[in-house]
Parts: sequence; structure tokens; C-alpha cells
Amino acid sequence: MASHIGKLPIAIPAGVEVTIDGQSFSAKGAKGSDSYTLPEGITAAVEGNEIIVTPADDLRPTRAKHGLARSIMAGMVKGVHDGYSKTLQIVGTGYRAVAKGQGIEFFLGYSHTITVNPPAGITFEVPNPNTVIVKGIDKQTVGQVAANIRKLRAPEPYKGKGIKYADEHILRKAGKAGK
Repeated sequence: MASHIGKLPIAIPAGVEVTIDGQSFSAKGAKGSDSYTLPEGITAAVEGNEIIVTPADDLRPTRAKHGLARSIMAGMVKGVHDGYSKTLQIVGTGYRAVAKGQGIEFFLGYSHTITVNPPAGITFEVPNPNTVIVKGIDKQTVGQVAANIRKLRAPEPYKGKGIKYADEHILRKAGKAGK
């Protein structure tokens, strides 16, 4: 039995060029290009403007990677066409971010500032001192860079101070009970 996710075809949007050469898959679009090596036993083919991913029928471990391979390929096609972004918000008095060259300098209540430089393929935007946007074509890298920035000062549950994702809700705790 094949994966339910793996059975779904991947639509190729206009402006995206897909190349499949044996186990090598590559996608090229307006935002850039990316490549992926398919696991052994998984094959992909372009039919019309869709990509069909199929597993080998005789290899159970291959079937287990069928949906994963399809999801990675779909993410690559979306990434080179639209790109990915994560928005982080900085909450706290005196906490802020300032663009410094390609990187960002954070003031997070420590005795020193923290400078974060983007890895290859990632760009930062600082629309205001309390918002940072991480952008790129690789979904996993964008998420990892955003998580690393959030880890610099994770939000605390009493006042909610720290760096949080824009769509994240921080569960607040009651402070000391006063008499």
C-alpha cells in the first residue's frame, strides 16, 4: 500500500522548471533553484504540468519514504516559486533588533548585543525594531534559522518577554498572590 500523501500529484506552477534525471530532482523558479536526491526505489515523472511520485512495490522501507519524498519535492516547488518566510516578534522593554549589514543585531537585556548573520539562501528583514522576518526558498532552513533566533531569548510565561513567532500564543502564569 502506498502513502496517502505520496499518491497526490504535485502541481507545477507557471514559471517553475522541473528536471528529473534518474534519482536527481531539481526545481528552478523566480526565487532561485534547489535540488534533491530521491531515496532508492522512489521514482518521479513529469506528466503534463504535474509531478507523479511512485514507490517500488517490493520494498517496504521504500514505501515508508514515499510520502516524505513527495512532501520534500512539493516544498521545493513552492519554495522556488513563492518562497517561505517566518515572522518573529520581540516583546519586552528595551528589547529590539537592528539591521546591521546582511545580519541583525539584537538587544535582548543581556550585558552585550547578539549579532546573527544569515546562512546562504536566507535573508532578513527588520520592518520595525520589534519584528524580524526570515525569508528563503528552503522551508527547513527558514524554520531552523527562525528557531535559532527564538532560542536567543525564548518567551517567558510571566510577562511574555522574549522572542516569539508572530502566530504563537504564550500561555501566561499568574505571579505571586498578593495579600
